[in-house]
Amino acid sequence: MYLMATITVNVDDETAELFRTKAFHSFGKKKGVLGRAFGEAMHDWSAKKEFLDVCLKMLREGRDMGKLLYKKREELHERS
Repeated sequence: MYLMATITVNVDDETAELFRTKAFHSFGKKKGVLGRAFGEAMHDWSAKKEFLDVCLKMLREGRDMGKLLYKKREELHERS
């Protein structure tokens, strides 16, 4: 059984119209399309935010990249 939440948001008319247009284009003009599109958008934003938070944490902490195994570019590409 799925629980459904009701969320009320206020956005400017231009953003709302763009969202409706894209949602109808992607899913068709059926009942529940805006809710489906909004749920997908919320999920995608949350996943992106979580990923970015992990990346920022890694940047702050730093990463050990190992040691330099060559001194010249030629050694890397086995050129003389």
